[in-house]
Amino acid sequence: MKWVVVILLVLGFSFVIGSDFLAYGMYSLLTLMAASLWLSKHWSAQLSAIRECSQLKAEIDDHVGVELEVTNSGKLPVPWILLEDVLSKKAFEHTPPSLELQSNRIKLTMLKANESKKLRYHFKCNRRGFYQLGPTVLETGDLFGLHRRFQIRSEPQYLTVYPKVLPIDGYDLSSRRPIGEIKMTHRLFEDPTRIAGVRAYQEGDPLNRIHWRATARTGKLQSKIYESSTVAGLTVILDFHKNGFQRQHEPMRSELAVTAAISIVNTVQLLGQQVGLLTNGRDAAERMRQQGWDVELDDRQQAQQAGAMLAENDRLRPLQVPTQRSSEQFHRIQELLARVEISDGLEFASLLLEAQSRVPRDATILAIISKENTQSAIALGNLARQGFAVSAMINVFDPAEYAQISGPLIAAGIDTHHLQNKDSVLHICRKQILR
Repeated sequence: MKWVVVILLVLGFSFVIGSDFLAYGMYSLLTLMAASLWLSKHWSAQLSAIRECSQLKAEIDDHVGVELEVTNSGKLPVPWILLEDVLSKKAFEHTPPSLELQSNRIKLTMLKANESKKLRYHFKCNRRGFYQLGPTVLETGDLFGLHRRFQIRSEPQYLTVYPKVLPIDGYDLSSRRPIGEIKMTHRLFEDPTRIAGVRAYQEGDPLNRIHWRATARTGKLQSKIYESSTVAGLTVILDFHKNGFQRQHEPMRSELAVTAAISIVNTVQLLGQQVGLLTNGRDAAERMRQQGWDVELDDRQQAQQAGAMLAENDRLRPLQVPTQRSSEQFHRIQELLARVEISDGLEFASLLLEAQSRVPRDATILAIISKENTQSAIALGNLARQGFAVSAMINVFDPAEYAQISGPLIAAGIDTHHLQNKDSVLHICRKQILR
């Protein structure tokens, strides 16, 4: 717009001094600018893009391919197009990057009328997470560079990279109440929710014990047999508040905590036990941008920002997969742990206080913490005094720091384990299951 004002001023000056050549030059420039403006708008409006991804669910070390097809649906050729598929900044925050590009995702090309061209690139998944692929930013304009148009095309797709699961060959996190079912030696108590079979009716059996379907089938009274009471399963409580992770140790310590959590959950699930997860982290899926993508922008920076995932999240409600016995539990927890991110919302002590009523008493509580915190130690101690079986995995490398954090927990009657590295995950659960 400022160039139009300048041209009009020069045109007015040409009339004042009576210069026909200067006036002709300004008329020609105005015509050129008007034609360039119309062409650039027409070219940008006739462009479209479609993205195809080889997979949207991946494991660490998987290679994912992306194919982007750009089409000119108009009757006029487009002399130049600069296309870029936007990836979230989170994917490149660390070294090595979470998504390691193996080829270029930016291309300069031209399109004839009704022509399509493809851009292919691929990357390696180095770290678990929830990543936005796209949208596509298209830049075009006139041949003189007087007008540029930026368009966002193709809605974004979302890639979930699952955390690595380490096999654990043995498990026990509480010396008083190991993970897994511990059947009573004497059948002092029976669990009415767990039917082991049926037997012939015996004098004195209450009516609520009679198995009416078996009675109707056999023609004789049959009574239910219940399994003995058991202590089963695990509830993992993962501290993912930012105060627990130092910047110089990231992302190694937070990823180790997630790896330990999903590996233990996998073991408990395979044993047929109830398992659940509770964390104060935030869900990356909630940061998805909820708006349309077919917009016209003034520059490339605005286009990239419009296509980026939101970085802010004020969530204070914890993320939870309720503790229960289900074949789908591992998949639910795996999905959540793939998306969970460090949060600055609910602190760990507040998390325990808020969710205490939703944690079952017949499952061991495993707290994964990364920092010395008096409030957290008091909250875990209160759970132990209320009858919960509580263990803690302390996610630090330095043995001296581990001793400092574990001291108050041990004094409160809580078993502690040193989560130093990935090898610790393989051995931390082996101790007393056959004791």
